Amino acid sequence: MSEQAPAAGPATAEKKNGGDETHRRSFGQTLRESILEGNSVTVTVLAIFTAIVIGGLLNAFTNTKVLHAWGNFFSAPGAAIAAAWDTAVGAYVALFEGSIFNPHTVSQLFQQASFATAVHDGYLSAVFNPLSETCVAATPLLLAGLAVALPYQAGLFNIGAQSQFIGGAILATYLGYGISLPPVVHVIVCVIGGFAGGAVLGWIVGELKARTGAHEVIVTIMLNYIMAYLLAYLLGKVMQRPGRTDLISPFIASNAHLPLLFGSHLRINAGFLLALACAFGVWWLLYRTTTGFEFRSIGKNPSAARVAGMNVERSWVLVMLIAGGLSGVAASTVIQGTDFSLNFQSYGTYGIDAITVALLGMGRPLGVVLASLLFGAFRAGAPLMQAQTTTPVDIVDVLTALIVLFVAAPPLIRAIYRLRAARAAGVGQTLSKGWQA
Repeated sequence: MSEQAPAAGPATAEKKNGGDETHRRSFGQTLRESILEGNSVTVTVLAIFTAIVIGGLLNAFTNTKVLHAWGNFFSAPGAAIAAAWDTAVGAYVALFEGSIFNPHTVSQLFQQASFATAVHDGYLSAVFNPLSETCVAATPLLLAGLAVALPYQAGLFNIGAQSQFIGGAILATYLGYGISLPPVVHVIVCVIGGFAGGAVLGWIVGELKARTGAHEVIVTIMLNYIMAYLLAYLLGKVMQRPGRTDLISPFIASNAHLPLLFGSHLRINAGFLLALACAFGVWWLLYRTTTGFEFRSIGKNPSAARVAGMNVERSWVLVMLIAGGLSGVAASTVIQGTDFSLNFQSYGTYGIDAITVALLGMGRPLGVVLASLLFGAFRAGAPLMQAQTTTPVDIVDVLTALIVLFVAAPPLIRAIYRLRAARAAGVGQTLSKGWQA
């Protein structure tokens, strides 16, 4: 005789409903646990917030008017607190208006007689100018940041973005003024030349490491010096602009300029789209190709990757070649998009900033995009911040340094905000006990 299955009773139904409720709560619980435990995204957001708060305090309490007001704190405490608040917040408001959105330009736009007049006279462009400047400043940071982030995935530390940038800038500039080509072709040739100029430097680093075991940090440091001196020689002997005694190249041909995206009133150009395309390409390479899988595997454990049959040395050469090319493209966006000539200010601090962007972006393409936009906004908004509030632009460098400091020290952030990971590791209790621990 076969046994019949027991009928579903109230207990079974209650268990089922409880299971459904547990499933419904799972997302909320997961989100709460990820925040409280301080995952990488949470730590990064809190690091930026903490840096902004500390930067505001530094800005306020290095201001002479604020210090004078706080000298009379006991007689007028409200005035002292208001002065510090206005100084700190006012600087960030000006930074936001200079990099994202300025309501004054919007009001001026609606005061025009017609939309056509507003467009013709540049009032519409003025509304989008802060975002345009942010994208322009972020473009080379994004490409140079990718040049550091990609080798990082393969276990290499590329601090030679400066030399690779210079290599790309030299070739892109020479092709820009030294040859005559049709407009579209000329732009493409210069960009390819920039990639090739940086890729050669990256290939040298990878080849030396693969063949001799030379450490990439030492090699890239030396190449930074070599390329800086080579640039000085070329600008003084070979590429110097006629009629000039300073170290500056001729202007590249107008045919070689990267096309503007939204007219002559905004500086944003095709270089920004190129940078986004490169970021997508790096993501696709890392996470959708066998080569990218090999890069990441080698970055985790080169010995295990070699045992698994992967050609570690070939991957080192390839990843450094691509990274150098990305830094060279960063140079071409500067030369072809904004500067149109080459001098010693063209490469600026992009080599160091690339490390900062890659670190804040956690070595991932999307993170590098977001980090470059953040630092691009800082750079774009700094001039207006200084003009409106007399806050020195150096506060932007302070903000950048603080953000990197806190991102590089996750246990500190977890301890400050008492996240679970910090308490589990004992960091929170140690710091909370103070000097008497």
